[in-house]
Amino acid sequence: MDLCATEDEGRKGRVKMNAALICMGRLKERYWRDAANEYEKRLTRFGKFEEIELPDLPEPQNSSPAIEMQICEKEGRAIMQKIRPDDIVIALCINGKQMDSVKLSRTLTEYFDTGRRVVFVIGGSLGLSDEVMNRAQLKLSFSQMTFPHQLARVMLLEQAYRAVKIAAGERYHK
Repeated sequence: MDLCATEDEGRKGRVKMNAALICMGRLKERYWRDAANEYEKRLTRFGKFEEIELPDLPEPQNSSPAIEMQICEKEGRAIMQKIRPDDIVIALCINGKQMDSVKLSRTLTEYFDTGRRVVFVIGGSLGLSDEVMNRAQLKLSFSQMTFPHQLARVMLLEQAYRAVKIAAGERYHK
């Protein structure tokens, strides 16, 4: 008997997603864009999903830590302009909380049940500013390893899709 499936059985089919992804940079390579588009299309079956891409700020070669902090803070201000006061913010960061897909599904379901928009945030190559990190209700990590931002975005979209499928009581591959 799968206890996770039993606990979530009463929720079957009741997922009402309102979510957004705010990220720095565009997916330039076609294979990343195609993968992201596929998961975004799948996600919209469960409700509203929007992607907000903000332009990466150029990083001067051999920049100082002070310059890097300024760039990170400027990117953070651009991100914060897209976050609404009542949004629930999930920041992707290497030092965030790691969870399995079922736990992510339960967490997202709790957030979606509030009726508020759930916003995932992926920063630029310098990470997320303190302002964005302090605004986040959840700091989420896929691993302590570092992934390219394009791959992290596709992984996030796949995990969000898997989470809403779990919440809807639909089959998913383990």
